[in-house]
Amino acid sequence: MSISSGIDIASGGIAAIESQLAVLSQNIANASTPGYSAETSSTENLTASGQPVGVQVEPAQLVTDQALQASVLTQNGAAASSHTTQAALSAVTAVQGAPGSGGDLSSLLGGVQSAFTTLANDPSNQTQQAAVVTAAGNLAAAINAQSQAYQAQRQSAQNAIVADVGTLNSTVATIGSLSQQIIGLQAQGQSTADLQNQRNAAIGTLSSLIGVKVLNQPDGGVTLLAGGDLSIPLNGTSPPFATQAATISAGASYPGGIPAITLNGQDVTGELSGGSLGANIALRDSTLPTYQGELDEFAAQLSNRFAAQGLTLFSDANGNVPALSTTSPIQSGYVGYAGEIQVNPAVSADPSLVRDGTQAVAGSPTGASAFTPNPPGGPAGFSTLISRVLDYAFGAQAQAGVPQAAIPTTGLGASGMLSAGFASPADLGDYASALVASQAAEAATASSQSTSDAAVQTSLQSSLSAVTGVNVDTELAKMTQLQNAYGANAQVIAAAKAMWTDLITAMTSA
Repeated sequence: MSISSGIDIASGGIAAIESQLAVLSQNIANASTPGYSAETSSTENLTASGQPVGVQVEPAQLVTDQALQASVLTQNGAAASSHTTQAALSAVTAVQGAPGSGGDLSSLLGGVQSAFTTLANDPSNQTQQAAVVTAAGNLAAAINAQSQAYQAQRQSAQNAIVADVGTLNSTVATIGSLSQQIIGLQAQGQSTADLQNQRNAAIGTLSSLIGVKVLNQPDGGVTLLAGGDLSIPLNGTSPPFATQAATISAGASYPGGIPAITLNGQDVTGELSGGSLGANIALRDSTLPTYQGELDEFAAQLSNRFAAQGLTLFSDANGNVPALSTTSPIQSGYVGYAGEIQVNPAVSADPSLVRDGTQAVAGSPTGASAFTPNPPGGPAGFSTLISRVLDYAFGAQAQAGVPQAAIPTTGLGASGMLSAGFASPADLGDYASALVASQAAEAATASSQSTSDAAVQTSLQSSLSAVTGVNVDTELAKMTQLQNAYGANAQVIAAAKAMWTDLITAMTSA
């Protein structure tokens, strides 16, 4: 081997070491970067005609574990979804009150019943008459507040959907741009490791928005599938997803009055699941409307059962009670009524009506019996209405021997497609208890699921980091090896230089 060949080989070795040091420096600098995968570079011995000619550095590659990475992406979506659901339902239960807390529907309904029971002992007592109205007002206000909590969370979900779609589009654009660069560099035989790390980070963001599956392509590109088989385009010239901001009323539903989420103009709302976006869609279109339907039914039944006995104690602002229906959608005439219910203005103005009654009842063999209100100047101790309310408005019978009509738990909502999370109870008290308990149980389940999903997510991310992340100790050990190799190559060059100097000196002296 000639001296010049030795110098060339040593110089090539130093260049290779410098390239490897650059990769090592990148790893150490990103040791604490979440989701960063370590990069590795390998060398290949070069020969020509059987003679050594140095070393070649291969393009840097990522340390990967595709199966584990896919599990992390799936769990990212699950954790974001359960966290979003838990946050919304926790806000609802904070307003709703725990069962038996005194501020929940069942307790407040019991307060109205207790006030009537006290009034029954002295129907002429104006203080007790006013106490009935106050207790009824407390119940109506709680129903209003609960309805407002549902609507606030639905609106929050809608606003989050609009924001998530914007983030979804920008993230997809980033993934598409990085993929094009990766494809181009891979075709040229250059390293794409840095760009792959950036793309993986963007895919991680995407996985928290929607459930996504990643299919790696031979050319370095990726195919992204949402909702199982919904392909997300990466190379479009305009944002692929679109939706619109909207103010969500109690009666708004999807499909119908709520804007759809479209992909290149096609409605894909029902195909998007997982992640924060999928959770907000479910909250807006299913979970919270169901809760609203349950509460609307309670409010409508409460108003009607009192009115059926001759006392319109609960009504809307105009003193009207919504008509119940058995034709689907059964709540079409009173969706959102829980947000409007109040103490009948006529009763608020004249609390003695809780003793005397507000209207006559004709009577029905399948409903309440006939009733005539206490006329002006009638007996101060009139107790007929109070007894009817206590025995039948609160009870499981409309009159002696005639059961109350079952309270619907299916066919709820504006579309009539929603069902309550509990069986139809016999009376108002049982319905209120079942409603609060059912919704509280769902919130508790969501909280538990969120905690569990977060723990699994952390575990999987730790496992992935252990396999693909940067081990600083290992990198420092590599650095020592590279330093030694660098020094050895430098010595080769120094020795060759000395030999050249000696040769030139000898030739000059000759």
